[in-house]
Amino acid sequence: MIKLRCSKKLFRRSSSKSSTSTGDVGAGRGEIEWEVRPGGMLVQKRDGRGDAEVITVRVATGFSWHDVSIGATCTFGELKLVLSMVTGLEPREQRLLFRGKEREDTDHLHMIGVRDKDKVLLLEDPALKDMKLRATLAAQAVQSPYRPLIKV
Repeated sequence: MIKLRCSKKLFRRSSSKSSTSTGDVGAGRGEIEWEVRPGGMLVQKRDGRGDAEVITVRVATGFSWHDVSIGATCTFGELKLVLSMVTGLEPREQRLLFRGKEREDTDHLHMIGVRDKDKVLLLEDPALKDMKLRATLAAQAVQSPYRPLIKV
């Protein structure tokens, strides 16, 4: 962490609170805390509350929609887990589309550009849907191995 002192008004923090408050670090002295990011860029240090940002994503599933609250830095795989509790579909049966493209489970929401109140489309995987339909038809056919020869 690097601390810089400057007398320019440009770098002073403005606050509606008085400068005697303990929550605003360095507001009266004009100090700004800086940090070096992994890429080598020098940026102003964050407050820490921005990391826990929660966004609301509107998920459309055919004729209905669900509002889901999830962390902004979560992945689409984690969103599928939350949606499995809401819709009853397993995560492997779900296909999530955002801005017209299917997204991978490892894609992060904030990296793709999902923001608060954005819409994501949930589709059931057609291959798995077809396999479930065939399995239920086969189960109905095998259900009664004995058939009466003569119907009364």
